[in-house]
Amino acid sequence: MDNSGKEKEAMALMAEAEKKMKSSQSFFGAIFGGGSSKLEEACDMFVRAANMYKMAKNWCAAGNAFSQAANLHLQMQSKHDAATNFIDAGNAFKKADPQEAINCLNRAIEIYTDMGRFTIAAKHHITIAEIYETEMVDIDKAIAHYEQAADYYKGEESTSSANKCLLKVATYAAQLEQYPKAIEIYEQVGTHAMDSTLLKYSAKDHFFKAALCHFCVDMLNAKLAVQKYEEMFPAFSDARECKLLKKLLDAYEEQNLEAYTDSVKEFDTISRLDQWLTTMLLRIKKTIQDDESDLR
Repeated sequence: MDNSGKEKEAMALMAEAEKKMKSSQSFFGAIFGGGSSKLEEACDMFVRAANMYKMAKNWCAAGNAFSQAANLHLQMQSKHDAATNFIDAGNAFKKADPQEAINCLNRAIEIYTDMGRFTIAAKHHITIAEIYETEMVDIDKAIAHYEQAADYYKGEESTSSANKCLLKVATYAAQLEQYPKAIEIYEQVGTHAMDSTLLKYSAKDHFFKAALCHFCVDMLNAKLAVQKYEEMFPAFSDARECKLLKKLLDAYEEQNLEAYTDSVKEFDTISRLDQWLTTMLLRIKKTIQDDESDLR
């Protein structure tokens, strides 16, 4: 069956589902019962239609059909099924209408939080955050949903899942120059990692990023932060990240742009710098250049 055939079949199922809905609400339906079984049949038809639309790659129609099924499930007090269908609707809309996808996922989240299913709600907050990141390019809203997901994970004692969300928040906060917020998260996650046998190795990365955020604000702050991290986590002293920070601090104090650039290049030959680290290091470098031009 080609796509147009699938769409026709889906439309027929939608029409049949609408009929079932109307007959469940009719006078005779109310007197002789069977209203709820007709609604269940209508739900089933909406879902079948949605899947047909999916096969035809008509994502908006699929999302709409899943939403119809979800609303009927709510009418029948089938909360879990309603939430599942709202998620299905959200996943379909994601491919064609990101805002409508977010609306459907939010409806599902409301149901899950009402049922006390916070871990599932958190997972869908992450999906919304990702849509804001990639499709809508609204970083403030992405941050808000990552924070909400982290809150729900913390409440359910899922610290590692919460920390993953918080690290996303810190990454964006630093990019938006909200350094105190980023520092607080990197220090918190670093301290948690430091006390864990499995995560201990990653602590140095979090402290490194926190120190770079300090450096973007003030060189003295960065110096004190590095000392604090070495005291808290002695293994940090031997890390290449800590050695780089000290070289950068020295270069900054001497206003030696060449030494700063050479230290970064040397580090990059062994540990490739990602986009975030490159951005932060360039921001710090610019302050050396600005200070140099102020002295002229």
